Amino acid sequence: MLAELPEAEADGRIGEIYGEIRRLWAVPYVSSLQRHLATRPGWLQWSWAALGSAFVSGRAQTAGWRVAAGLDLPTLPPLSTSALRRLGVDAADQRVIANVCDGFIRVAPVNLVFSGLLRRLLKGERPAGAVDQELPTAIWQPPPSLPTLPALADFAGLDQDLQAVLLRLGTNVDDIPFVPGLYLILARWPAFMAHLGGRLAPLATAPETEAARAALLAGIDAAVADLFPSLPAQADSPAQWLPVPDEIPAVLAALEMYRRTSPEMVIFGRLIKGALPENN
Repeated sequence: MLAELPEAEADGRIGEIYGEIRRLWAVPYVSSLQRHLATRPGWLQWSWAALGSAFVSGRAQTAGWRVAAGLDLPTLPPLSTSALRRLGVDAADQRVIANVCDGFIRVAPVNLVFSGLLRRLLKGERPAGAVDQELPTAIWQPPPSLPTLPALADFAGLDQDLQAVLLRLGTNVDDIPFVPGLYLILARWPAFMAHLGGRLAPLATAPETEAARAALLAGIDAAVADLFPSLPAQADSPAQWLPVPDEIPAVLAALEMYRRTSPEMVIFGRLIKGALPENN
């Protein structure tokens, strides 16, 4: 799995940025994209100094959420209450699963905007904003945060059959397996996750899923192109925050991975929630 800095271990400026992300993304956690950047000295601090204004203003989130809300999606066969109970999901669990889906539906489009803006910087493009532009304050209020989500399952501690299900839905970065957090949380309900694996794996490359993914990425790319010129111009950063140039290819590879998995979090998050009783 990709290296990550857990939220409990984040302090100093990284801890402050984690807090800003939780507030501005309107979820009670920091996703693996930013937790991975935080393991590379200076990367998260530098990225946030360069990109943060788009998120403090709410422009990035609003654009990402608007694109994601307009997708035409395939569907999953609905689950009855009795079928859900046979899969080990009770009424309280069902509410938690719906909240989990909402969290990834909310976060993934915003992370796509974040990674799209960062990718442009790493490929040498530079915005035209004013140097030392101040981050705006009190301009935009995020929606209320979603409830706290269950912890991600420890992949290494899962039985081999469930690991195989998760790996089918995951991907690789430089031959390192990556399983999105949505599935690692839902692995708390093994029978339910195994059921989903059988339904979702064929959909991952289905034409209708690819069409929804392409539409989402096209909309995000258009939003990124609109946002990028208004970012602050690149000012001098503290030496300890400057990214190591040799790490740029690895970071770009990670961003490309998220470009593949983040649309899935929107699409499959909505499909899973829509298949639950009371949502279908």
